[in-house]
Amino acid sequence: MTIQAVSIGSPPGPIAGEDPTIIYPSSDGMPMAESDTQRLPLMDTSAALALHFSHRSDVYVSADILIYYEMNNPRRCVAPDVLVAIGVPDYPRDSYFVWRDGKAPDFVLEIASNSTQARDATAKRDIYAGMGVAEYWRYDPTGRYLNPPLLGEVLNSRGQYERLDVGQTGRGLQGYSYILGLDLCVRDGELRLFNPMNQTWLPTLAESDAARQAAEVRAAELERLLREHGIALPDGIEPG
Repeated sequence: MTIQAVSIGSPPGPIAGEDPTIIYPSSDGMPMAESDTQRLPLMDTSAALALHFSHRSDVYVSADILIYYEMNNPRRCVAPDVLVAIGVPDYPRDSYFVWRDGKAPDFVLEIASNSTQARDATAKRDIYAGMGVAEYWRYDPTGRYLNPPLLGEVLNSRGQYERLDVGQTGRGLQGYSYILGLDLCVRDGELRLFNPMNQTWLPTLAESDAARQAAEVRAAELERLLREHGIALPDGIEPG
């Protein structure tokens, strides 16, 4: 399963040197997550980021999508839990091709589970560094595999990852993503995103849905009151 920020656009086709006979599957045959413990933060984080960057057509946000990072070699692929690519056109993709878009994603988040945590810390980490992912974050919703349960790293000039500062604050365990311009926080055991510019938490899926329903209720109530008082809205204008 893939969660993508949907916008209008068209994907680039094969480039010079790309073998048109090679097939790049859009799925690795693996489930999106092995449990709700991994799936829920994956969906909440990717959805919050997609909404946060929805006003920008040059930011691509996705989850559990295959990244192909070596042209003409479909075995060279990896599927991060969450990715953000800055300066890349935003359109629905089946897969992400580093050579077609001209760059690797800038931000990757992996959510630890029993079957993934070892590879997240070794093989995947090396792959992300090799392709040039600027920030690599890992989150452990269970607290069994990472101590502390949030770890951020930034790629240095030598192509190696160095730890970012992550520590306890009034918002819980917190680290700052320079790529996103957001704080990643573990608050009451849950991964949340905080915008330090306007001092607000990015909403979860449940919070976004609740806000939408509340807005619909307010709009319906306003429309009822206007009708009771015989007030008609101009064409093209809706209450809300």
